[in-house]
Amino acid sequence: MSKNIRIRSAIVLVICIAAFVYLAPTITSNLPDLWKQYLPTEKIRLGLDLQGGMHLVLEVDTQKAVEITLTQIANDLKEALMDKRIKFRRIETMKNYTIALDMPDNPSREAMETMVKNSYPDLEVASTETHEGIITVNLKIKDNRAQDIRKQAVEQSLETIRNRVDQFGISEPEIIPQGDDRIIVQLPGIKDTARAKNLIGKTALLEFKLVDEEHSLDDALKGNVPEGSVIAYGYDLDRSTGRRTSMPYLLKEKTLMTGGYIERARVEIGDRFGEPHVSIKFNAQGSKDFDRITADNVKKRLAIVLDGNVHSAPVINERISGGQAQITGSFTMDEARDLAIVLRAGALPAPVNILEERTVGPSLGQDSIDKGLWSSIIGGILVIIFMIIYYKASGIVADIALILNMILLLGTMAAFKATLTLPGIAGIALTIGMAVDANVLINERIREEIRLGKTPRAAIEGGYTKAFLTILDTNVTTLVAALFLFGFGTGPVKGFAVTLTIGIAASMFTAVVVTRIIYDYFVWNRKIEKLSI
Repeated sequence: MSKNIRIRSAIVLVICIAAFVYLAPTITSNLPDLWKQYLPTEKIRLGLDLQGGMHLVLEVDTQKAVEITLTQIANDLKEALMDKRIKFRRIETMKNYTIALDMPDNPSREAMETMVKNSYPDLEVASTETHEGIITVNLKIKDNRAQDIRKQAVEQSLETIRNRVDQFGISEPEIIPQGDDRIIVQLPGIKDTARAKNLIGKTALLEFKLVDEEHSLDDALKGNVPEGSVIAYGYDLDRSTGRRTSMPYLLKEKTLMTGGYIERARVEIGDRFGEPHVSIKFNAQGSKDFDRITADNVKKRLAIVLDGNVHSAPVINERISGGQAQITGSFTMDEARDLAIVLRAGALPAPVNILEERTVGPSLGQDSIDKGLWSSIIGGILVIIFMIIYYKASGIVADIALILNMILLLGTMAAFKATLTLPGIAGIALTIGMAVDANVLINERIREEIRLGKTPRAAIEGGYTKAFLTILDTNVTTLVAALFLFGFGTGPVKGFAVTLTIGIAASMFTAVVVTRIIYDYFVWNRKIEKLSI
């Protein structure tokens, strides 16, 4: 039996040392260099309510995602009709999420409908009208496909925002979906909130369009915009004063290429003025397309448009075969870095709107930490005193288990990089009560066995055996509830569930295993004849 006690004691000692190793960086920052080189140095991470930061509720414009998809289909359909030499007068996307086609005759209409049926399974004919010999066919996206587009827009937005936040360098962000079209973003420790909002909310749709040099910009600004062209605005920088002035451009409506083919985007410093710009490199398909576009449009101006704003419109002097380009636009270094981040992470499939914004100051968080810490300390001291008064020496054993329980709980949180929140502190306080509850059950069972006249060894054996099933039942039901809270809850609820789950496991271990080792040592090795309980 003595060998068995040593083995169990060694296991407990190893577990406690491991927990202390992970917890030590949180307790003190004055760690030796050898420790910093080989052992963990990360502190317990604090949530938004303790550390301060930003809370955002975003709404994804899923209807816009359907519109964008419909526009892409309409452009593709237009190209296909021209390739098949099917006659049509007009093709246009309408506000009611339909594509309107004007067909000159029935054979053309039938040929178009046959092509749509064979090549565009997501479209269906909504209505057909005839007016003055022109047949207008309205096509719409099927309902199940539109629902899939909305769902995919939210999922892609979630992943894109997560990639942007990760590259921004924020530790432990909370980015989760809510409902059908909303995303909750929590950024602990963020200080530049305006920059973070701009980074997250930027659609980052990069387009390459030709400048329309065949028509007058002045006429377009007066309202005479040529068919197939659009007006867009950029900025012109006065290098002597540093002022930016708005500058209009007349662009071809057709997008020659998008940023979906970008493989790499990074910030570089220009040789001429020492200003930062973003250098982009396309993947294999993008390089081929960019090579073709520049070859077909030598001596023309190619506008680089991001989210509808023209950043530059350089002249294509020669064919560009390397698959590389630059985005200039009088950026600051932070603006250039953020642009590179959103280009690497990809464009949002649809615009996102900020519905709710809350900023939590670190002073409020520190106040919460202090109050939560003191409440746990005071509660723990009162429990320790009560256990000693009521159970005497056995109460000291329970108190040892309680202290180890706290070390294991916090050490495990640090090891698994769990985030401590204000509800999490409440979970720690509850864990203290749960841990003592198990020891109370064991001690009361041991008392009952002693009243029956059993020896200390038999009383301990009987007490643990009879109390174990009750302890197991109580903790397992609480654990199941905690797991459901973690699975279905949001940020604060999850924080409570995490600490409660770890605390239950730690309290089971300390109450049943650690205290039993202490009792067995005194009964088997010290051979005590009477229990102080």
